[in-house]
Amino acid sequence: QVQLVESGGGLVQAGGSLRLSCAASGRSLIYLDMGWFRQAPGKEREFVAGIRWNGGRTDYADFVEGRFAISKDNGKNTVYLQMNGLKPEDTAVYYCAGRRFTALNYNYWGQGTQVTVSS
Repeated sequence: QVQLVESGGGLVQAGGSLRLSCAASGRSLIYLDMGWFRQAPGKEREFVAGIRWNGGRTDYADFVEGRFAISKDNGKNTVYLQMNGLKPEDTAVYYCAGRRFTALNYNYWGQGTQVTVSS
């Protein structure tokens, strides 16, 4: 089993930056695809960014528009989401997720970290 713990959320003004971290324990991230999702109040959870197990490919939701960057440090067993140019509509709880690289669905989830962007 993998335990995922997010950190780095907080309150930031529009245009500001945050870096979210997702620390894993119980298993190495080496063979896991990792992703970030978010859920705003009253809305469904949505995909934000993903990175393949070997770092060979990254994917982003359209709304990211080049503002975010996902990265994976297998040595530190940690995944990051660098968020720049934050907008009020980015306000949400951000979740880290993982899946074996052979799996279709994410089955490891963190507890989430709150990101609030003020206008």
